[in-house]
Amino acid sequence: MKVNVEIECTPEEARRFLGLPDVSKAHEVYVETVINAMKGVSSPDQLNSYIKQLAPMGEMGLKLFQQLMEHGTGAAMAGFKAGTGNKG
Repeated sequence: MKVNVEIECTPEEARRFLGLPDVSKAHEVYVETVINAMKGVSSPDQLNSYIKQLAPMGEMGLKLFQQLMEHGTGAAMAGFKAGTGNKG
């Protein structure tokens, strides 16, 4: 037996229904901090330094994300070359 239930609600109503915490204030503070930090950026090196400090998990998180993107694009390109979409 398979039963499907559809519920129409706003994201705020869904958050409350599922008992998830309201993190909107923390999000606002994080975004404000990033915006204020970006105002003082005068060089790419300084921007890189700010991003490493503000990103979740710091530099390790950025490296993990970079590796994920590199592996994903590599796999996508390998699949494209092996598939019928390659005309050359």
